[in-house]
Amino acid sequence: MRSYLLFAGKRLLQLFAVIFFGVSGMFFITYLSPIDPVEQVLGRLSSRSNLSPESIASTREALQAMFGTDQPVFQQYLSYWTRIVRGDLGASLMAFPTPAMELVMRSLPWTMGLMISATMITFVVGNIMGGLAGYFQDNRFLKAFGVIAMALQPIPYYIVAFIILIIFGFLWPVLPISGGFSMEVRPGLTPQFIFSVLQHSLLPALSLVLVGLGGWFIGMRALVSNIVTEDYVTYAELAGVKRRTIVGGYVMRNAMVPQVMALAIVIGQVFSGTIIIEQVFNYPGLGSLLVDAVNYGDYSTVMAVATISVVAVASAIFIVDLLHPLLDPRVRAE
Repeated sequence: MRSYLLFAGKRLLQLFAVIFFGVSGMFFITYLSPIDPVEQVLGRLSSRSNLSPESIASTREALQAMFGTDQPVFQQYLSYWTRIVRGDLGASLMAFPTPAMELVMRSLPWTMGLMISATMITFVVGNIMGGLAGYFQDNRFLKAFGVIAMALQPIPYYIVAFIILIIFGFLWPVLPISGGFSMEVRPGLTPQFIFSVLQHSLLPALSLVLVGLGGWFIGMRALVSNIVTEDYVTYAELAGVKRRTIVGGYVMRNAMVPQVMALAIVIGQVFSGTIIIEQVFNYPGLGSLLVDAVNYGDYSTVMAVATISVVAVASAIFIVDLLHPLLDPRVRAE
């Protein structure tokens, strides 16, 4: 127990380091960007109304004070971390005076729900089919499944999303292709709203699942193909142990440990894919919010989305990392 707590403490320090360097890097990249959020807002205001030079000057001073761009870079950096700790990254310009963090928190459940459900479906189906393909290597159905999964794997998420959009939006319009729920349904914990949310999430989730299956299938099949040659598997077969027990209890159980750890690598990829797919299907998650904020020049919302993204992905990887010693006795022994 003491060794595990020491292991968890080291991983926790790594988590803080990843968040610190990730958020700091994001701040300085944004600072070095040639786009000035203050001038972006002023340009948009000037195009909509005739402002006097005095009004423009006073508005510029107010925006600089709000964004903190009138301060030295080190002072801006310290102020940024202070606001992160308080959970206040300023007001959103798109929905002024709504706080940017409030907009992020509204969108975050949509992205996390889509990402987690698609990742779990892909992980379970891909590993089961890959494990069966590695053990029953002459099965034609599993071979065909593997060919299709591997063919879809290298295709970018947005290409698959556009193909699905064309199929189910125009050629066979049986599922909704835009939004998170029907406009006729009132949001709430009702069967109608839940069904509408699930119905609208099918196509975005399908896009993530189709692309992600190949990686899990290939990895699991390779692991099982090596494990079936081990002596304990051969002895179990000669002893007359049921194949179901061998596949589930001996082979796939041992192959699952590296696959679970691979989740830590895949989480970041799936998150980036989710951000892109949300824009394709106009899904009300962080991806749509981020694109809208960039197009509007909403500096506060962009920084809020990026900060929450870094924290969420790093925390998910940290949780997966903590599971490793619990699943692998060799790590516990070390």
